[in-house]
Amino acid sequence: MKRKILLLTLAFSVYLLAACSRNETNSPIITDEDSFSNQADSTDEDSSNLPGDVIVEDDTLPPREGMVRSRLTNEWVNEEVTNTRPIAVMIPNENEAVPHYNLSKASILYEANVEGRMSRMLAIYEDWQDMEQIGNVRSLRSYYAYWAFEWDAFIVHFGGPYFIDSLLAEETTQNVNGSSGADEDAFYRTSDREAPHNAYVSGKGILEVIEEKDYSLEYRGLSDENHYSFTTKANPNTLEQYGAEAKSATYIDMSGCYPLTRCYFEYNEEDGLYYRSQHLSGATDGPHIDAVTGEQLTFKNILVQNTYYEELGEGYLAFQCHDTTHDGWFFTNGKGIHVTWQKTSDYGATRYYDDDGNEITLNTGKTMVCIVEEGDSFAFH
Repeated sequence: MKRKILLLTLAFSVYLLAACSRNETNSPIITDEDSFSNQADSTDEDSSNLPGDVIVEDDTLPPREGMVRSRLTNEWVNEEVTNTRPIAVMIPNENEAVPHYNLSKASILYEANVEGRMSRMLAIYEDWQDMEQIGNVRSLRSYYAYWAFEWDAFIVHFGGPYFIDSLLAEETTQNVNGSSGADEDAFYRTSDREAPHNAYVSGKGILEVIEEKDYSLEYRGLSDENHYSFTTKANPNTLEQYGAEAKSATYIDMSGCYPLTRCYFEYNEEDGLYYRSQHLSGATDGPHIDAVTGEQLTFKNILVQNTYYEELGEGYLAFQCHDTTHDGWFFTNGKGIHVTWQKTSDYGATRYYDDDGNEITLNTGKTMVCIVEEGDSFAFH
């Protein structure tokens, strides 16, 4: 059943329609107009202005028999991995919640604000069953559930406010909830930090709950089988086909959207990836490091999604995940283009289109999705 999660007042609706009209100009979301002018001047056809050689790898054939393309990243994975539904884990991101454990193993990472301008993340994992410590794990908000639905993922969370109850009660919603007596054995707490920031979950524990609830590990046919459109590493999308419309983007500053974590991404020409850092206080300031792997979080693709929102009271937010007119940006290989996005059903994929109306092609690898509140701004160069 298709639902709209936001019940907007008439006055607010008029405002949103006006905002849609403004978005038709496709004006970029950046804070420094002079910087943007300089970017436009530097993105001509002169190859000397390109951000370095794009990594090209021959990945046209599977490394070994029995491997197929991942639905989430287009990487080669074992067939049983791509046939098993992923998990979507709610991860907090305030100062007391870091470091994170096994976050670098997420194939897709969403970030959005919750109350108090804190941000939380939804980490989508495949090949999750053998992971021993994931998290920490915090409570769910409705909008994260709609993003999890796109992947037909099991939602893993630790409770949530009352207004998620009706969504969790839907027959098709399948979740593992640390505040539920039936599911709590999947979770455990550690002594390295204080509650509520010390709750974790294991792949084994999740699997036990899934089996007890008689959930299917196989995809149920609710979500789109082909979510993102990918190209191979052998034929990368450099965005050069967009000419001057593709702006230089070797540094992306999201501090205007996430004022507490103030995350930013730096492009590394050597491996063609964006490296994530955060401006948190104390020892956690700097590269966003996974406590298990010791790796900094990296992404091949970054999607910035400008999104309508409203306040529900007591600081709680709601984002309009279903839309057909709003805009954003797509960054990969050190460049970025303006896009529009649409999501028309609960389990349907959010799809992104260039300014000519063509669906964009992501590069093989991990993807970061930054959900931006309407009116916030970010910068890149």
